[in-house]
Amino acid sequence: RMSRHAKKLRDHDINPCLPETDATTKCMNDNNYNKDMCTDYFLKYKNCRKFWHEIMMQRKRSGVKPEMPAAEERKKILESMG
Repeated sequence: RMSRHAKKLRDHDINPCLPETDATTKCMNDNNYNKDMCTDYFLKYKNCRKFWHEIMMQRKRSGVKPEMPAAEERKKILESMG
């Protein structure tokens, strides 16, 4: 059984970087946990977290709830940016 924390991390509405998380994990598994082989995946994940953290902070400052946009809204935000 997954812990509540683990479930939250698997929730698309809570974790905006789920695809990056999964790709990084898969890379690590495929490459016998050699981090050097997965640098690009780590970078994509880090950039994803940084991007959505900024969005969250902007929304928090503006009093927008929820602070993390749901999956559908995030999709629209990304589409509007090209």
